[in-house]
Amino acid sequence: MAMIINGRELANEIDGQTKIEVEKLSHEGLIPHLVVILVGEDEASQIYVRNKHKRAESLGIKSTIIRMPVNSSEEELLIKISDLNKDKDVHAILVQLPLPEQINEQRIIEAISPNKDADGFSPINVGKLSSGETYHLPIACTPMGIMEMFKKYSIDLDGKNAVVVGRSNIVGKPMANLLLNENATVTIAHSHTKNITNIIKQADILVVATGIAHFIKKDQVKIGATVIDVGMDRDENGKLTGDVDFEGVKSIASFITPVPKGVGPMTISMLMKQTVNLAKWSI
Repeated sequence: MAMIINGRELANEIDGQTKIEVEKLSHEGLIPHLVVILVGEDEASQIYVRNKHKRAESLGIKSTIIRMPVNSSEEELLIKISDLNKDKDVHAILVQLPLPEQINEQRIIEAISPNKDADGFSPINVGKLSSGETYHLPIACTPMGIMEMFKKYSIDLDGKNAVVVGRSNIVGKPMANLLLNENATVTIAHSHTKNITNIIKQADILVVATGIAHFIKKDQVKIGATVIDVGMDRDENGKLTGDVDFEGVKSIASFITPVPKGVGPMTISMLMKQTVNLAKWSI
């Protein structure tokens, strides 16, 4: 039976460390400042932004939300980002995705200063990560949180077969690079992968981010594998669930993350930690 990786408990622990760091910086006259730009009225985005704002304020981080109407032009958003890039009192910038269809998301991500890149999505930072650099480098928050889980639970990655299911810029690709940096042997599987079950079955470390409920079943998982479920899906009854059949897989895995209370809580905690790091690196 697998040991359950408690993401909420670890996130609370990291938040406690972040709060102490913020207090220390505040006494030195530096208050970390996160600015989140929200374009439009997307309900899910509003919830995410509200949660980030509450978490930041609870840790002593200055949090500013800039709300822009749904019909805002790409140029208007670029001007706003340019102003924030120049503002020395702003340490971290995040543009909440998705954006309205008239705005090119990649152009917006590229416009954010790499030194204020709260999400770790800047092509410059992504390139540094892929080249093996991690010093003073903002990294996508979900993969970074997963690495904290491995560290907390003393899960050895060196030489292990790691399979990442999903190739998004937000999770899959940065996750693969972080695992490579820890000397894992990494395979990325995706919707076009042939014989995907054969590949998954070889994984000592399995990270799943497909957005498909219960995509991974017990018979696809190697006995003793560590299984990280990044999914946030709804089952036929509307209940929150993951990309992994948790009840089945937990009987053969060595470690597994639940949904909820697994990877999810770690993402916002790592965003807060990264905001503080960006503030420290700014000086």
